[in-house]
Parts: sequence; C-alpha cells; structure tokens
Amino acid sequence: MSTVVELKSVSKSFGGNKALDGVDLRLGQGEMHAVIGPNGAGKSTLFAAIAGEFPLDGGAVYLDGRDITGVAAHRRVRLGIGRVFQVARLFPSLSVVDNLTAALVAKQGRAFAFWSAGTVRRTRREAQALLDELRLGPLRQHVAGQLSQGDRKRLEIAMVLALQPRVLLLDEPTAGMSPEETEETVNLIGQVWSARKLSVLITEHDMNVVFNLAQTITVMVRGTVLCTGEPDAVRSRPDVAEVYLGEGSK
Repeated sequence: MSTVVELKSVSKSFGGNKALDGVDLRLGQGEMHAVIGPNGAGKSTLFAAIAGEFPLDGGAVYLDGRDITGVAAHRRVRLGIGRVFQVARLFPSLSVVDNLTAALVAKQGRAFAFWSAGTVRRTRREAQALLDELRLGPLRQHVAGQLSQGDRKRLEIAMVLALQPRVLLLDEPTAGMSPEETEETVNLIGQVWSARKLSVLITEHDMNVVFNLAQTITVMVRGTVLCTGEPDAVRSRPDVAEVYLGEGSK
C-alpha cells in the first residue's frame, strides 16, 4: 500500500503544553485509519497539522512524497486534503442545497455572477448528485441550522466531498448523535470511502465506530504515538486497555 500522507517527527506546543511530541504517522492509499486516545492526547491537533492550520514547531508533513509543511491550509484543500470538523461548519441560515452550491462555487474559484448558463446547470446537477449520494435529497430546501445532528454532519461531509478530496479527515463524526444516527453515519462513511476510494483518517471516541470502520489504528497518549497496528492487535494490548479502552474492553 503506497503512502499518501506521512508525518515525520511532528511537534507542536501551545504555551507550555506540548500537544504533539515527535509524532510519526502514515496514511496509506485507500486506507481507513483511525486515531484514538484519551482527551488531550493530541488527536485534533494532529488533524490540524495535516490540514495546515498552524505552523509546526518541528517535523514535516508529506503528501504523495511532497513536503507540504509550509503550504497554506487553503492550498492543501486544492491539493486534495478535506477536513470534516467535530462541530459542523455550515451556513445555518441557508438551505441544504444552497450550502452545497456554495461549496461547489468555492471549488470553481470564481464568483458565481460570472458563471455561464452551462456552468450553472452542471453545478446544479453535481449538487443534486451529491445530495442523492449523501441521502439528503428530501432535505434539499430545509434550512441547515434546523437539521438534526446526523443530517448536519451528512451535509458537511457532502460539502467537503464537493471539493473532490483524495484525503478525508473526519474529526469525531458521530459526536452528539443518537444511536440510530450513529449507525446511519457509520454506514454512510463506509459507503463513501468504498465508492470514492478515499484515504480516510478518522478520530472517534465511540470504540464501536472505530472497530467497525478502521483497517489500521493509531493510539495516542499525551501527544505521542503509543502504537499503530491492525484493530485486533491494538485491542489486545494491555497498555492500550490501560490508557484508553478500559479494563472491561479486554
């Protein structure tokens, strides 16, 4: 499996807190890779480092073997890195379809007012296809701010997919959801990953979600990597059970 994203000795501190301390990580082509760990382990900071949301104190981030450590966040999006946040980032007063259209406009990189009629038609078709793929068609005219947590997350995933990423970063995608919404979201993530052959890095507190989706798991503790391996191997490690999963998970 070829490597798409690689972190080498990545470090980042905020004040006196070392959020990442020499982290190494590899995300393979088409891989579903989960990062788990207790609160404060550095998971969200790791995602932000890959997305380019702040300068690193040390180390490097590579995309397809290219050093992108100094590349700005908006340019990383154009290179194919998409991030879905723990709290959905939507335009709450706009409809579902208008939120998605805004994402498609951003992908084009030009003002909507200057689009040709043909471009507008293609954009509407693309928006409808994404709505159908994410099962949002019946909600197309609903106001985004009034959606359920599960539907808001599906809309944000659709907006990120509109940017045609090759790498998808999912930060706590089922946070705040009911069991039914969680199950639907897990199924959706699996379908999107398989259909689009994405490389996915996911962080999630729900261990059922992690072990149902992930091919590879990295465990982080206090800004460092404790271990990386296949789910069964990680689950069986006593040190993982001690620091995160709990003795009852063994």
